[in-house]
Amino acid sequence: MSTDLDEKLRAIIHHAYKTSSAIKAIMDDANILPADILAINDLEKFPITSKDRLVELQRQDPPFGGFLASPVKNLKHVFLSPGPLYEPHAGEIATADSIREMVSLIGFKAGDIVINTFGYHLIPTGLIMDQVLSGMGITVIPAGVGNADLQIRMMLDLKVTGFIGTPSWLNVLIQKAEENSIDFTKMMSLQKVLVSAEPLPPRMRQKFVENYGLKVLNAYGTAEFGFLAYNLEGGLAMRLTESSIIQIADPDTGRTVNTGESGEVVVTSFNETYPLIRLGIGDLAVSVDPDPGKSLQSERSIILVGRVGEAIKVRGMFVHPNQLRFAVGQVPGVMKFQGIVSRPGDRDAFTLKLVLDVDAPDQQSIIEGLSSSIRSACRITVDDFMFVEADQLVGETDMIIDTRSW
Repeated sequence: MSTDLDEKLRAIIHHAYKTSSAIKAIMDDANILPADILAINDLEKFPITSKDRLVELQRQDPPFGGFLASPVKNLKHVFLSPGPLYEPHAGEIATADSIREMVSLIGFKAGDIVINTFGYHLIPTGLIMDQVLSGMGITVIPAGVGNADLQIRMMLDLKVTGFIGTPSWLNVLIQKAEENSIDFTKMMSLQKVLVSAEPLPPRMRQKFVENYGLKVLNAYGTAEFGFLAYNLEGGLAMRLTESSIIQIADPDTGRTVNTGESGEVVVTSFNETYPLIRLGIGDLAVSVDPDPGKSLQSERSIILVGRVGEAIKVRGMFVHPNQLRFAVGQVPGVMKFQGIVSRPGDRDAFTLKLVLDVDAPDQQSIIEGLSSSIRSACRITVDDFMFVEADQLVGETDMIIDTRSW
């Protein structure tokens, strides 16, 4: 465990308790004092605040819900996130550091010309990214969202070497350029791309790398904290940064889950202006820890699997539809599927209904393959497999049906 993070944690807890009425109220209600939070493991004593709860607190005590720990006159910007949530900024170092780390990892440097296609209005991403890049001697084109033809022309004329934005927008620009008879690999100077704000499908990454020779960094972050995790190599796992304290916790108990288990991404910032301690950001992730109890945060990874509200707990384990889809996708021959959670006695039962392709392998091979892949991806055992016709599935889009009655 990083002693540096422990030291930063102690400092922000003391600061927040003294300056943020909301943090003090949360700690007082939980009967904890700053002296009780000495290391990251102690954070389990601190209740998780959900984003929905943060919205409620801002409505009850506008504009910042009692979390602002600095005079309003010190603020440089106030942004607006979905919720709605006001996000005060006073030039926080941690957020900028998380962006600077991603920029350095992808290889942007002084002399590069980077087109920044993140939004500049109300949300912080475009503007803070711009400030960090220009502060590093990088020329920034503040393109924002939309206007593909103009962006392509600027990339061509200005010999843009870097792209920042969503992967889907980069894909749109490439397709648009080729529709206009522009050979992207020969006529464009683009080399490095930093994508975020939405999932990067493996096939799209492969296309960027193999077809267009691009170096790709996929980053995961939020407006409140900046970037939290990233990968450069592809695959599902994303390496954690140390700009904030990141825990994967059971949203019901607040306890950190074991490696290989799924829980909510819970983040504690070092933001002295707007200290957010154990904010549950609503994303569900699987924890990947190479040396539990001993590893540094920067040595650990997460695999994002969806949103907490969409997950269903089965025998103590959160199972998200995306996890189940991934697991079933590892076994050929399944056309459609649906998981059914029931409780015939005092134990949860998980049944998987399967609609097979006409050329599917034999049923026993499919059962063996799915048993292994679901146990690996979802950490649960399937109690029963049912081979059915498509009209025997409940609804058309529900991948997991919970029939339990409590």
